Order: sequence, then structure tokens, then C-alpha cells
Amino acid sequence: MNPLLLDIPDHLETKRLLIRTPRAGDGQALYDAVSESVEHLKPWMPWAHSPVTLENEEALARRAHASFLAREDMMLLLFEKRSNKLIGGSGLHRFDWNVPRFEIGYWVRVGYQGAGHISEAVNGITRLAFEILSAERVEIHMDDRNIRSWRVAERCNFKLEGTLRHHARDVNGDLRNTRIYSKIRSEWLEEIKIGA
Repeated sequence: MNPLLLDIPDHLETKRLLIRTPRAGDGQALYDAVSESVEHLKPWMPWAHSPVTLENEEALARRAHASFLAREDMMLLLFEKRSNKLIGGSGLHRFDWNVPRFEIGYWVRVGYQGAGHISEAVNGITRLAFEILSAERVEIHMDDRNIRSWRVAERCNFKLEGTLRHHARDVNGDLRNTRIYSKIRSEWLEEIKIGA
């Protein structure tokens, strides 16, 4: 499969969310969301330790758009339809087009935790991966201590495959355990059939 030939939409909608790739001009929305949430994100997200500036966030939006066009990464911004406010981020990362396999990552803006937006986004992005990108496997990885993150994976019917001990370094440089969740095409098709 040549991913450059795929007609991949740059946005999708769920009941409450517009989910789209970043574009030039998104720096301000990213800056507002990340600067408001950075202390909450620091325990889990290495990128939250970088300086949060309007210039850095605008550059990130532009690089992310270029990576999407090159089919190397698919960073996605989550906008609440009702307010048009950026309430988090997600995306498909670490592509393996030979399988095809993708990994979903996510974060939520402070004040929007616990409202189900991230589960809604993960379900929509999972559908995109299987329907449009012909995924055979979608994964979610997280620090074993990030209970809120693994609850999202479980609510979205991803299966825990295991916990890799001393798998990576956390944001402080200490060894951490990594939980690996996955959903494969046959499981997703079964969910669709029963209307899960």
C-alpha cells in the first residue's frame, strides 16, 4: 500500500467534536489549551516539558500538517462543536503501513476531564483507522500509573495485552512500566455488527 495515494480526510466529526489535523493559524488555540493544562500534562507527556510559547505552538501546527500530508504522522486537534474551543489533542502515530498498524495518543484540556470527550474521540479515530486506513491493528500505550488513560482504552473496548516492565523512561528519566492495549480488525467488525 502506498500511503501517499490514500485519500485520507483531514477531519472527522463525532456527536460533540470536530476532529481535524492542525493547520497554519492554530498556534493560538494550541497555546491557550496547552498553557492552561501544562501542569496537568507534565507527569505523562514529555512534550509538556518544552517551553509553551505562541511561536512554538504555531510551528508545531505547521509541522504536524506537513507530517499529515507526507503520511508520516496524524496529529489531530479536538474542537468542541458547541463552543468551537480546542479541548484536547489526539491522533494516529507510529505508523506501520506494512500491517497496517497505528497507535492512538490523547490528552484533554483541564476543565474537560471526565466528560467523555476523549473516549468519543478515540472511538471516532479508531473508526477512521479501520474504515479509511484499512488498519489491521490499533494500539494505545500509556504509563502504567496513568489510570485515567487506561480507563479510556477500556471504555473504548480495547483489550489489555500486557504490561511491559521497565519498558521506557518516564518524564523524570525513571524506568516505567507501559500498558499496551489493542483492537484488531475482527474485533472492531464484531462491535459494528452488534452496535457497540
